[in-house]
Amino acid sequence: MDQILENNSDGQFHPLWTRTTWSYVTIASVISTTYLFLSFVLVGFKTDQLILITIFSGLYLASQATRKFILGFSIFIVFWIIFDYMKAFPNYVFNDVHIKSLYDAEKSLFAIAQDGAWLTPNEYWKQHHFLLGDVLAGIFYLCWVPVPLAFATYLYVKNRRQFLYFSLTFLLVNILGFILYYLYPAAPPWYVQQYGFDFRAATSGSTAGLLQFDRFFNVTIFQSLYSKSSNVFAAMPSLHSAYPLIVLYFGLKNRLGWVNLLFLVITIGIWLSAIYTSHHYVLDVLAGIVVAVIGISLFSVILLHNKAMRKFMDRYIEIIS
Repeated sequence: MDQILENNSDGQFHPLWTRTTWSYVTIASVISTTYLFLSFVLVGFKTDQLILITIFSGLYLASQATRKFILGFSIFIVFWIIFDYMKAFPNYVFNDVHIKSLYDAEKSLFAIAQDGAWLTPNEYWKQHHFLLGDVLAGIFYLCWVPVPLAFATYLYVKNRRQFLYFSLTFLLVNILGFILYYLYPAAPPWYVQQYGFDFRAATSGSTAGLLQFDRFFNVTIFQSLYSKSSNVFAAMPSLHSAYPLIVLYFGLKNRLGWVNLLFLVITIGIWLSAIYTSHHYVLDVLAGIVVAVIGISLFSVILLHNKAMRKFMDRYIEIIS
């Protein structure tokens, strides 16, 4: 049957489930089941996975408008799934982790003198952290996900093409960063502070300097976030430093005026906070900036001029418009 009928009060039969509706239900069910199965096999079952498929399926089936919305934002879902599945393939299995060599490089380039000794910027700020710095660092670090998503939502409403360009650039920068994680596994500064230069596989994530924010506000925001870290040996490049730069670039491209000043403050704030809280070396931040620039350039200069890619994006825009 093409449709299931119901008998309404007027005595007439009207379509309740059309063939199109069934196809949407089937698609949502297949995607959700496949995702849950792969997740169980690779990283084990987590309640987060149920939340994700509930949001996806609910929006996909609710209406045409919500279906277009979630299909557009599926690019960010793909990013999150790839990031989560990295737990199943730790980068330290594929290449040696750089601990002392990166620390020594940081100290040789950016050392700060104190009492006859040379400290990395992370070590210096660990000894000289202050309340305002702790609070601001936490606030800036809380921006790394909400700001790109909020900006993406704005672009989705205002300009679907720019939304797609931004979203795909965001995904491309992440893929480049993930590749580098596997080519150059690197320990963050807090790891050296806690464990020295010895390699310890499967080390749990740490809030490091962000713990001061949690303590001041009596919350567990960062403790909860970093307990779910896919791999602590993924400090180089700092993708936290790349994300706000992508937002700033597209903000400037879309001429958002004074909002771009806010984006600039957030970008610089995240860069400084990454170092202040011992989550990244200066070198990590610089690498994140370079990866963002490369990703933006690759998409803007190469992919946008590729005939197949343009055709794909035009079709994608039709689907979500």
